[in-house]
Amino acid sequence: MARMKERDAERGVSDQPLTEKQKAAIAEARNVHAAKTAQFDILQQSKLASVFEPTQREQLDAEYRDELRRLNDDLERNIDKIRRAAKD
Repeated sequence: MARMKERDAERGVSDQPLTEKQKAAIAEARNVHAAKTAQFDILQQSKLASVFEPTQREQLDAEYRDELRRLNDDLERNIDKIRRAAKD
């Protein structure tokens, strides 16, 4: 742990505690992400229920994974943005 803190200090990364406002904003971002993911899961299940061709199912699965990756990346960007807001 000490080595990680030293490495962060060398790279200019500071360890600032989050404010209550930031914590609330991060929690809200995570809740929105969870809702979008749940909605997308339901839509994916309904699409898969109507498709029986293996190639089409593979395509739907690939699209599903891409969309989940995009949603997760959006969440991480939003959280990073919220955390950086305190430094500015």
